[in-house]
Amino acid sequence: MRRLLGVISLVTLVLAAGGTARPAQAQSADAPPSLVQTPAVPQAAAFAGWLAAFKKEAAAQGIRPATIETALANVQPVEKIIERDRSQSEFTLKFADYRDRVLTRTNIVAGQKMLTRYSPLLRAISKKYGVQPRFIVAIWGIETRYGAVKAATPVIPALATLAFDGRRPEFFRNELMQALFMLDKGYAQTGDLNGSWAGAMGQPQFMPSTYMKFAQDWDGDGRRDIWNNPADVFASIANFLASNGWSDAQTWGRQVRLPAQISTAMPKMQRTEKSGCRAMDQLSVPRHLKDWQVQGVRKADGANLPGKDVLAALALPEAGGGPAFIVYGNYESILRYNCAHYYALTVGALSDRIGGG
Repeated sequence: MRRLLGVISLVTLVLAAGGTARPAQAQSADAPPSLVQTPAVPQAAAFAGWLAAFKKEAAAQGIRPATIETALANVQPVEKIIERDRSQSEFTLKFADYRDRVLTRTNIVAGQKMLTRYSPLLRAISKKYGVQPRFIVAIWGIETRYGAVKAATPVIPALATLAFDGRRPEFFRNELMQALFMLDKGYAQTGDLNGSWAGAMGQPQFMPSTYMKFAQDWDGDGRRDIWNNPADVFASIANFLASNGWSDAQTWGRQVRLPAQISTAMPKMQRTEKSGCRAMDQLSVPRHLKDWQVQGVRKADGANLPGKDVLAALALPEAGGGPAFIVYGNYESILRYNCAHYYALTVGALSDRIGGG
C-alpha cells in the first residue's frame, strides 16, 4: 500500500509507546511542513519546467484543467520532504523490540473497546468482504491508533516534491496523478488531502493509487471518506485484504519451534516466483502443515501443529536466529498492505490479543 517499505514510522513508535500511534504507510503524523521553495534558482526553474510538463500529461489523461490548476497552484518543492526521504535510517530494531512497542496493554485494551463499540458495523462488513473484524481493527490501530492520529502534511506538494526529486520519480509521479484523479472525480476536496510526508492518507494510510483501487463508500453517501468515516475506513481495509486473497476460513499464522536442521536450511528456501513485495520472497516454499509436523516443527509451547490440511510457509523475521513463525495465505495479504515482516507479524499478534487470544 503504500508506505515506504521496511521502516518503522514515528507514528508506530508513538502507538507503541503507549499512547498514540500510527504507522504506516506510515510515516509520521507530524505538522505540515512549510511550503518553502528551495533556494537554488536552477532547481526552481527545473521544477517549473517539470510541473508544466506534468500538467500537460494530466490534461492528456482527461483531468479537467480547472482541477489541475486548482490542485497545483503555487506548488513548490518542499525541502523538509526531500530531507526526510534522503535521511531514512536503516531498520535496526529487533522484532521483539518492535512488537513490544506496539503490543502494549493500552493499545490492546483500546482495540478491544473499538471491536466492541463497532461490533454491528464490523460484523456487517466482515460478512460482505470475508475479513474477520479483529484484523480490520488491528490494522486500523497500527496505522493511526484507531483514528486518533491525524497526519497533516499536504499530500499534493509532498508528492510533487518526491516525483520531481528523482529517487523514485515514476512511483510518485503516478501517485500525484492518482491524487488529481481523486479530486477530479469528486472523491475528495483539496483540503482533505492531508497525510504523511510520503503521501499516505487517512485512517488506513492509503496512497492515492491504493485509494482509487480499494477505498469504499460503505454508507452510500457518495464519498469514500477514509479520513473521518469509520464505516468507509473499515470497508476500505477489508476490501484491500479481500482483493488480495484473504480468506476468513483461516487465521494469519502462529509462532513455532523449529528443529535445528530446518532453522539452518531456512535461508536457502527461497520462493521461486517473482513478487512485488521483496519480503514475500523471503518466505519459505509453502508446505502442508502435516509436512511441517513431520519435519519436526511444533507450536511455540511444544504441542503438535493443527491437523488441518492447510498450506503454510515459514517466516523468520530476523537473520541469524530469533523467533520463527508458520504463516498462512492471509499473512501474504497483510504483506501486500505493508511489505515488512515486522509489520505483518505484529498485525497478526495484535489481532490475536484484540480477539482475546
